[in-house]
Amino acid sequence: MDRILFGDNQFFGINHMSEEKARSQAMRFGDLREIIDLLDAAYDAGIHVFMCTTHDRVAEICAHVRLHPERYSKLEFYPCMPYAHKYANAVTEHGMIDALKRLLPTEGVFSALVRGGVSVATRDVEGMARLLIDAEMKMFSGLRTPVIFLQNVVTDLLLGMGVKDAFRIFADHVRERYNAEPGFITMNLPHLLDVLEEMGIPNPVVCANINKIGFRMCGGTKLYEEEIASRRFRPVAMSVLASGAISPREAIEYVCRQKEIQSIVFGASSKQHIREIKQHIDDFDSRAKNGVAPVMPLHEAGVV
Repeated sequence: MDRILFGDNQFFGINHMSEEKARSQAMRFGDLREIIDLLDAAYDAGIHVFMCTTHDRVAEICAHVRLHPERYSKLEFYPCMPYAHKYANAVTEHGMIDALKRLLPTEGVFSALVRGGVSVATRDVEGMARLLIDAEMKMFSGLRTPVIFLQNVVTDLLLGMGVKDAFRIFADHVRERYNAEPGFITMNLPHLLDVLEEMGIPNPVVCANINKIGFRMCGGTKLYEEEIASRRFRPVAMSVLASGAISPREAIEYVCRQKEIQSIVFGASSKQHIREIKQHIDDFDSRAKNGVAPVMPLHEAGVV
Protein backbone atom coordinates (compact mmCIF):
# COMPACT_ATOMS: atom_id res chain seq x y z
CA MET A 1 0.00 0.00 0.00
CA ASP A 2 1.04 3.60 -0.59
CA ARG A 3 2.00 5.62 2.46
CA ILE A 4 -0.48 8.46 1.82
CA LEU A 5 -4.10 7.99 0.71
CA PHE A 6 -6.58 10.72 -0.19
CA GLY A 7 -10.11 10.32 1.24
CA ASP A 8 -13.49 11.58 0.06
CA ASN A 9 -15.50 12.68 3.13
CA GLN A 10 -15.24 16.36 2.21
CA PHE A 11 -16.83 15.74 -1.19
CA PHE A 12 -20.09 14.43 0.26
CA GLY A 13 -20.71 16.74 3.20
CA ILE A 14 -19.28 14.57 5.97
CA ASN A 15 -17.65 16.31 8.92
CA HIS A 16 -17.92 14.76 12.38
CA MET A 17 -17.31 18.04 14.22
CA SER A 18 -19.20 20.71 12.25
CA GLU A 19 -22.54 20.39 10.46
CA GLU A 20 -22.12 23.90 9.08
CA LYS A 21 -18.79 23.03 7.48
CA ALA A 22 -20.26 19.79 6.14
CA ARG A 23 -23.12 21.67 4.45
CA SER A 24 -20.72 24.19 2.98
CA GLN A 25 -18.53 21.46 1.52
CA ALA A 26 -21.53 19.57 0.13
CA MET A 27 -22.65 22.70 -1.72
CA ARG A 28 -19.20 23.45 -3.08
CA PHE A 29 -18.50 19.92 -4.27
CA GLY A 30 -21.91 19.57 -5.88
CA ASP A 31 -19.98 20.64 -8.96
CA LEU A 32 -17.93 17.72 -10.31
CA ARG A 33 -15.31 20.16 -11.60
CA GLU A 34 -14.51 21.17 -8.02
CA ILE A 35 -13.98 17.53 -7.07
CA ILE A 36 -11.74 16.82 -10.04
CA ASP A 37 -9.74 19.99 -9.41
CA LEU A 38 -8.95 18.88 -5.85
CA LEU A 39 -8.21 15.30 -6.89
CA ASP A 40 -5.81 16.64 -9.50
CA ALA A 41 -4.07 18.70 -6.82
CA ALA A 42 -3.61 15.60 -4.64
CA TYR A 43 -2.43 13.53 -7.61
CA ASP A 44 0.05 16.19 -8.72
CA ALA A 45 1.35 16.39 -5.15
CA GLY A 46 2.30 12.72 -5.41
CA ILE A 47 -0.76 11.12 -3.76
CA HIS A 48 -1.81 8.39 -6.16
CA VAL A 49 -4.47 6.52 -4.16
CA PHE A 50 -8.07 7.69 -3.82
CA MET A 51 -9.80 5.89 -0.95
CA CYS A 52 -13.49 6.41 -1.58
CA THR A 53 -16.98 5.21 -0.79
CA THR A 54 -19.30 3.82 -3.44
CA HIS A 55 -21.36 7.02 -3.45
CA ASP A 56 -23.15 7.58 -6.77
CA ARG A 57 -20.96 10.64 -7.45
CA VAL A 58 -17.86 8.42 -7.35
CA ALA A 59 -19.14 6.77 -10.52
CA GLU A 60 -18.77 10.17 -12.20
CA ILE A 61 -15.20 10.44 -10.96
CA CYS A 62 -14.44 6.95 -12.27
CA ALA A 63 -15.89 7.86 -15.67
CA HIS A 64 -13.68 10.96 -15.80
CA VAL A 65 -10.57 8.93 -14.98
CA ARG A 66 -11.40 6.34 -17.64
CA LEU A 67 -11.65 9.15 -20.20
CA HIS A 68 -8.14 10.38 -19.35
CA PRO A 69 -5.95 7.28 -18.88
CA GLU A 70 -2.67 9.07 -19.57
CA ARG A 71 -3.42 11.85 -17.08
CA TYR A 72 -4.12 9.32 -14.32
CA SER A 73 -1.73 6.54 -15.28
CA LYS A 74 -0.66 5.97 -11.65
CA LEU A 75 -4.02 6.44 -9.96
CA GLU A 76 -5.48 3.63 -7.85
CA PHE A 77 -8.85 3.42 -6.12
CA TYR A 78 -9.48 1.84 -2.73
CA PRO A 79 -13.29 1.33 -2.75
CA CYS A 80 -15.08 1.27 0.62
CA MET A 81 -18.44 -0.48 0.61
CA PRO A 82 -21.32 -0.41 1.09
CA TYR A 83 -22.33 3.25 1.08
CA ALA A 84 -25.15 2.78 3.57
CA HIS A 85 -27.01 6.01 2.79
CA LYS A 86 -27.36 4.90 -0.83
CA TYR A 87 -29.26 1.79 0.21
CA ALA A 88 -31.38 3.61 2.77
CA ASN A 89 -32.29 6.34 0.30
CA ALA A 90 -33.11 3.81 -2.43
CA VAL A 91 -35.53 1.95 -0.16
CA THR A 92 -37.11 5.21 1.03
CA GLU A 93 -37.56 6.59 -2.49
CA HIS A 94 -38.41 3.44 -4.44
CA GLY A 95 -39.49 0.76 -1.96
CA MET A 96 -37.72 -2.51 -1.21
CA ILE A 97 -38.48 -4.29 -4.51
CA ASP A 98 -37.57 -1.42 -6.84
CA ALA A 99 -34.49 -0.67 -4.73
CA LEU A 100 -33.24 -4.23 -5.28
CA LYS A 101 -33.87 -3.89 -9.00
CA ARG A 102 -31.76 -0.75 -9.12
CA LEU A 103 -28.92 -2.02 -6.93
CA LEU A 104 -28.38 -5.56 -8.18
CA PRO A 105 -26.14 -5.85 -11.25
CA THR A 106 -28.65 -7.34 -13.72
CA GLU A 107 -32.39 -7.71 -14.14
CA GLY A 108 -31.92 -11.46 -14.58
CA VAL A 109 -30.38 -11.71 -11.12
CA PHE A 110 -33.34 -9.91 -9.59
CA SER A 111 -35.81 -12.18 -11.35
CA ALA A 112 -33.98 -15.23 -9.99
CA LEU A 113 -34.21 -13.81 -6.48
CA VAL A 114 -37.94 -13.24 -6.81
CA ARG A 115 -38.50 -16.78 -8.08
CA GLY A 116 -36.43 -18.18 -5.21
CA GLY A 117 -38.38 -16.19 -2.65
CA VAL A 118 -37.40 -16.36 0.99
CA SER A 119 -35.20 -19.39 0.45
CA VAL A 120 -32.62 -17.20 -1.25
CA ALA A 121 -32.32 -14.94 1.75
CA THR A 122 -32.21 -17.78 4.23
CA ARG A 123 -30.07 -20.35 2.42
CA ASP A 124 -27.69 -18.40 0.22
CA VAL A 125 -26.40 -15.50 2.27
CA GLU A 126 -22.97 -15.94 0.73
CA GLY A 127 -24.38 -15.75 -2.79
CA MET A 128 -26.31 -12.59 -1.96
CA ALA A 129 -23.23 -11.00 -0.43
CA ARG A 130 -21.18 -11.73 -3.55
CA LEU A 131 -23.87 -10.20 -5.77
CA LEU A 132 -23.97 -7.02 -3.71
CA ILE A 133 -20.17 -6.71 -3.72
CA ASP A 134 -20.20 -7.08 -7.50
CA ALA A 135 -22.91 -4.44 -7.77
CA GLU A 136 -20.83 -2.00 -5.73
CA MET A 137 -17.71 -2.70 -7.77
CA LYS A 138 -19.37 -2.12 -11.12
CA MET A 139 -18.49 1.60 -11.17
CA PHE A 140 -14.76 0.77 -10.90
CA SER A 141 -14.68 -1.38 -14.03
CA GLY A 142 -11.37 -0.99 -15.88
CA LEU A 143 -9.68 0.83 -12.98
CA ARG A 144 -7.06 -0.43 -10.53
CA THR A 145 -8.52 -1.44 -7.16
CA PRO A 146 -5.76 -3.33 -5.28
CA VAL A 147 -7.49 -2.97 -1.88
CA ILE A 148 -11.24 -3.15 -1.29
CA PHE A 149 -12.63 -2.18 2.12
CA LEU A 150 -15.72 -3.18 4.07
CA GLN A 151 -17.17 0.01 5.58
CA ASN A 152 -17.24 0.41 9.35
CA VAL A 153 -21.04 0.73 9.44
CA VAL A 154 -21.22 -2.93 8.33
CA THR A 155 -18.00 -4.16 9.92
CA ASP A 156 -19.03 -3.02 13.38
CA LEU A 157 -22.63 -4.18 12.94
CA LEU A 158 -21.38 -7.66 12.07
CA LEU A 159 -19.03 -7.57 15.07
CA GLY A 160 -21.88 -6.60 17.37
CA MET A 161 -24.15 -9.33 15.99
CA GLY A 162 -21.41 -11.95 16.10
CA VAL A 163 -21.78 -12.77 12.38
CA LYS A 164 -18.13 -13.74 11.98
CA ASP A 165 -18.44 -15.79 8.78
CA ALA A 166 -19.31 -12.64 6.86
CA PHE A 167 -15.71 -11.44 7.12
CA ARG A 168 -14.45 -14.63 5.53
CA ILE A 169 -17.06 -14.38 2.73
CA PHE A 170 -16.02 -10.82 1.97
CA ALA A 171 -12.29 -11.58 2.07
CA ASP A 172 -12.55 -14.65 -0.15
CA HIS A 173 -14.68 -12.95 -2.80
CA VAL A 174 -12.47 -9.86 -2.98
CA ARG A 175 -9.39 -12.01 -3.46
CA GLU A 176 -10.91 -14.47 -5.92
CA ARG A 177 -12.99 -12.11 -8.07
CA TYR A 178 -10.91 -8.91 -8.03
CA ASN A 179 -7.41 -10.15 -7.17
CA ALA A 180 -7.38 -7.54 -4.42
CA GLU A 181 -6.57 -7.36 -0.74
CA PRO A 182 -9.63 -7.24 1.53
CA GLY A 183 -9.61 -4.35 3.95
CA PHE A 184 -11.80 -3.64 6.97
CA ILE A 185 -12.76 -0.27 8.47
CA THR A 186 -13.76 -0.23 12.13
CA MET A 187 -14.32 1.90 15.19
CA ASN A 188 -13.34 -1.06 17.40
CA LEU A 189 -9.85 -2.12 16.37
CA PRO A 190 -9.07 -4.55 19.24
CA HIS A 191 -12.28 -6.58 18.84
CA LEU A 192 -12.01 -6.73 15.04
CA LEU A 193 -8.44 -8.02 15.19
CA ASP A 194 -9.54 -10.82 17.51
CA VAL A 195 -12.33 -11.87 15.15
CA LEU A 196 -10.22 -11.71 11.98
CA GLU A 197 -7.57 -13.85 13.67
CA GLU A 198 -10.25 -16.33 14.73
CA MET A 199 -11.57 -16.49 11.13
CA GLY A 200 -8.11 -17.23 9.75
CA ILE A 201 -7.62 -13.96 7.87
CA PRO A 202 -3.86 -13.40 8.23
CA ASN A 203 -2.12 -10.04 8.38
CA PRO A 204 -5.29 -8.10 7.49
CA VAL A 205 -5.50 -4.54 6.21
CA VAL A 206 -7.43 -2.64 8.89
CA CYS A 207 -8.35 1.04 8.80
CA ALA A 208 -9.30 2.70 12.08
CA ASN A 209 -9.41 6.08 13.75
CA ILE A 210 -5.93 6.73 15.14
CA ASN A 211 -5.34 10.12 16.70
CA LYS A 212 -3.76 11.54 19.80
CA ILE A 213 -6.99 12.56 21.57
CA GLY A 214 -8.77 9.20 21.25
CA PHE A 215 -11.51 10.58 18.97
CA ARG A 216 -13.86 7.70 18.05
CA MET A 217 -11.34 5.10 19.27
CA CYS A 218 -13.06 2.33 21.25
CA GLY A 219 -10.75 1.57 24.17
CA GLY A 220 -8.67 4.74 23.96
CA THR A 221 -5.22 5.71 22.70
CA LYS A 222 -3.17 3.53 25.04
CA LEU A 223 -4.95 0.32 24.00
CA TYR A 224 -4.68 1.22 20.32
CA GLU A 225 -0.95 1.93 20.65
CA GLU A 226 -0.47 -1.48 22.28
CA GLU A 227 -2.46 -3.26 19.59
CA ILE A 228 -0.59 -1.50 16.78
CA ALA A 229 2.78 -2.31 18.31
CA SER A 230 2.09 -5.97 19.12
CA ARG A 231 -0.47 -7.40 16.66
CA ARG A 232 0.26 -8.68 13.14
CA PHE A 233 -1.81 -6.57 10.76
CA ARG A 234 -1.42 -3.69 8.34
CA PRO A 235 -2.79 -0.54 10.01
CA VAL A 236 -4.26 2.34 8.03
CA ALA A 237 -4.79 5.45 10.13
CA MET A 238 -7.86 7.58 9.46
CA SER A 239 -9.38 10.58 11.24
CA VAL A 240 -5.86 11.51 12.30
CA LEU A 241 -6.89 15.19 12.56
CA ALA A 242 -9.97 14.26 14.62
CA SER A 243 -12.14 16.26 12.20
CA GLY A 244 -10.02 19.36 12.71
CA ALA A 245 -9.68 19.17 16.50
CA ILE A 246 -5.89 18.65 16.22
CA SER A 247 -3.47 20.80 14.25
CA PRO A 248 -1.98 19.03 11.22
CA ARG A 249 1.58 19.02 12.55
CA GLU A 250 0.60 17.59 15.95
CA ALA A 251 -1.68 15.03 14.37
CA ILE A 252 0.84 13.78 11.83
CA GLU A 253 3.67 13.64 14.36
CA TYR A 254 1.62 11.39 16.62
CA VAL A 255 0.74 8.96 13.82
CA CYS A 256 4.16 8.91 12.17
CA ARG A 257 6.01 8.02 15.34
CA GLN A 258 4.11 4.70 15.40
CA LYS A 259 6.30 2.98 12.84
CA GLU A 260 3.96 0.00 12.38
CA ILE A 261 1.30 2.20 10.75
CA GLN A 262 1.61 1.55 7.03
CA SER A 263 -0.72 4.14 5.52
CA ILE A 264 -2.39 7.42 6.45
CA VAL A 265 -5.66 8.51 4.84
CA PHE A 266 -6.90 12.07 5.09
CA GLY A 267 -9.44 14.33 3.45
CA ALA A 268 -8.92 17.99 2.65
CA SER A 269 -10.96 20.70 0.97
CA SER A 270 -8.10 22.94 -0.15
CA LYS A 271 -4.96 22.47 -2.20
CA GLN A 272 -2.88 24.17 0.47
CA HIS A 273 -4.14 21.75 3.12
CA ILE A 274 -3.25 18.79 0.90
CA ARG A 275 0.29 20.04 0.36
CA GLU A 276 0.70 20.89 4.06
CA ILE A 277 -0.32 17.46 5.33
CA LYS A 278 1.74 15.61 2.74
CA GLN A 279 4.78 17.73 3.64
CA HIS A 280 4.33 16.93 7.34
CA ILE A 281 4.15 13.18 6.61
CA ASP A 282 7.21 13.33 4.36
CA ASP A 283 9.15 15.35 6.94
CA PHE A 284 8.37 13.06 9.89
CA ASP A 285 9.03 9.93 7.82
CA SER A 286 12.36 11.37 6.76
CA ARG A 287 13.28 12.07 10.38
CA ALA A 288 12.44 8.50 11.35
CA LYS A 289 14.45 7.13 8.43
CA ASN A 290 17.46 9.19 9.49
CA GLY A 291 17.32 7.83 13.02
CA VAL A 292 15.84 10.82 14.83
CA ALA A 293 14.52 9.58 18.19
CA PRO A 294 10.71 9.38 18.38
CA VAL A 295 8.79 11.47 20.87
CA MET A 296 7.44 9.68 23.95
CA PRO A 297 3.82 8.49 23.46
CA LEU A 298 1.41 11.02 24.94
CA HIS A 299 -0.23 8.63 27.38
CA GLU A 300 3.21 7.78 28.80
CA ALA A 301 3.97 11.47 29.19
CA GLY A 302 0.76 11.89 31.20
CA VAL A 303 -0.99 13.99 28.56
CA VAL A 304 -3.70 11.50 27.62
